[in-house]
Amino acid sequence: MRSPTTTVLRPSRVVALAVIGLVIVVLAILRFTGQPEPVSVPAGARAGDLVMEPCTYPTEDGEYDAECGTLVVRENPTDPQSPLIALPVVRLPAQSPDPGEPVFWLQGGPGQSNQEVEIANRFVDNHDFVMVGYRGIDGSVRLDCPEVESALKESGDVLSSSSQTAYGEAYRACAERFTDEGIDVTRYGLVQQVDDMEAARVALGYDRINLFSESAGTRTAMIYAWRFPDSLHRSVMVAVNPPGNYLWYPDKTDELIDRYAELCAKDEACGARTDDLAASLQETPTPDRWLFLPIKDANVRIISMFGMMETTSDAGAASGPALIDSWLSASEGDPSGLWFGSVFGDLLFPDLFVRGQYAAAASADSEAAREYFSTFGAEQTSSFAYAATSFGWGGGRIVDIWPEAAEVSTYNTVRDSDVETLLINGELDFATPPRNVTELLPYLPNGHAVVLPGFGHVASVYAEQPEAGTHLVTTFYDTGSVDDSLYRPHSIDFTPPTRHTSTAKTVLGLMLALSTLSVISLIGMAYRVHRKGRFGSVTSALLRAPYAVVLGFGGWCLGALVVLTTLPAVNLGNELLAVLAVGVPVALGAYLAWVHRDWNARTRRVGLSVALIAGLLGAWLGFNAMSGPLALVTTSIAATAAANLALIVSDIATALAARPVPTAEARL
Repeated sequence: MRSPTTTVLRPSRVVALAVIGLVIVVLAILRFTGQPEPVSVPAGARAGDLVMEPCTYPTEDGEYDAECGTLVVRENPTDPQSPLIALPVVRLPAQSPDPGEPVFWLQGGPGQSNQEVEIANRFVDNHDFVMVGYRGIDGSVRLDCPEVESALKESGDVLSSSSQTAYGEAYRACAERFTDEGIDVTRYGLVQQVDDMEAARVALGYDRINLFSESAGTRTAMIYAWRFPDSLHRSVMVAVNPPGNYLWYPDKTDELIDRYAELCAKDEACGARTDDLAASLQETPTPDRWLFLPIKDANVRIISMFGMMETTSDAGAASGPALIDSWLSASEGDPSGLWFGSVFGDLLFPDLFVRGQYAAAASADSEAAREYFSTFGAEQTSSFAYAATSFGWGGGRIVDIWPEAAEVSTYNTVRDSDVETLLINGELDFATPPRNVTELLPYLPNGHAVVLPGFGHVASVYAEQPEAGTHLVTTFYDTGSVDDSLYRPHSIDFTPPTRHTSTAKTVLGLMLALSTLSVISLIGMAYRVHRKGRFGSVTSALLRAPYAVVLGFGGWCLGALVVLTTLPAVNLGNELLAVLAVGVPVALGAYLAWVHRDWNARTRRVGLSVALIAGLLGAWLGFNAMSGPLALVTTSIAATAAANLALIVSDIATALAARPVPTAEARL
């Protein structure tokens, strides 16, 4: 029989309840409110209002004094009855007492924030640096599409017809939901971003401004120059993306593969591994499996396209040399690196972008996409470029599903622009190939181009030789001259410091170790309870809290290995997988650390039941509180908190029930 607990709320229980309550409240806020709105429309505000206050802003060079504020604009500026929306604005003041024209930042993507710029410090010696939040991402209206994220997490092959159909229908459901909420999704495209920038320019009192744009953001810069040429002083575009290039073309990437092959042939280590790198990359089939683990061809092709964009080792595993090493290793009989890419894709793809704004911005290339998918077909799936493009556009399905952004068709072809413009591109940039520069430059009578040998996409341009890049850009802003004299020859390191093959073996080893640890731990805990009755109070507390989180990680690893081996069609980001694989071992661990062998059967059954139910509910809450790899952490923490809360409540209920009922005489 279980002994009554005379003290209902011991100090240890009060502390535990406070900690658990705080964890659950924080996770619930993240789950049910998502990303907190960074700004809201102030009471009594009117379109065009901008209020700034002192703040600080983090950069690669530490915190800088700044001004932060809220810009108010109309969702549809042509309609005086249109709802007001708010956008965040950050300005880093110039260090110079007599600064030049300010620099306005335009982030790439699309579908990414315009408020996170680590390199802002590079511009402020002689220029204000301004970031205006993108509508649909940074403002009071955020176009998140959990429907799309769920469709991707439930997909076993993101390039299959069934998956792409589900992807398209998820976009349809998302657009319809926003419409039902009174949000006009056609007012969240590139033209509207430009109008917001112009409104900020006017509100801040600037006569003319400079633009600094990267990748997809260069398209916004082009539209700005076409729409408001008199507002611009000079424009610098890094990784140029003219109309029609929110899609990746196989012929352009083939040119870059050939260029890599030339460099490989001149490199002793790379040349020793292959006589023809281009042939090795294009002809090596994706292996079906590594050891007992299947490899998803679609994931590998898409990840390869994303990884080949960068050349710098600062990009870590996401670099061209690292991907080349994986493919060459596969041709040599070791496909572990490609398996790593396959698994990484499952975890990465659902949370890449703010999907609604991504679709709204991409609609600038709707006509180009229709032509693209009528020209290329499934036979191109082996191409890195086609695979990644088909993934992003759902095989072309979202072209006719997501409503086209207003006025975007006005700017879907290249126009002439007299704005002084500097184009900077990496020679080996798969995302925005250098041929884009050649296509755009004839339309810029005051344009200049610098193609950097051995450089890739924007991370490579910023990370490699930053002093030379800053000098190039700021000199152009200040004088209009192009001075790339500080750049030194940059060579490709075909022996990457981070190899996918090594990472894959480490990941698999950890997964096997954690899986084994969780299974052995639960068996050992059950045996200890059976033999000794229960754990001591200190050991029980450790097992119920920090160690239960470890059991959650191990449970997910075991579930992932089972899924990878027997159910390859299930995405590793699948919600049910995470909830079951984490929630069950966490609940069992918490229960075994709590239970006493000699308690009656009913008490033990109730404890096990409430721990399992609460653990699963907590795992669901934690999984939906965060995205990407962090979701696994919050899933384990939430499952642990919920299971322990249920067991503590069970203890309290039992203690209250065991209290003797006062007699009438005692009450008198």
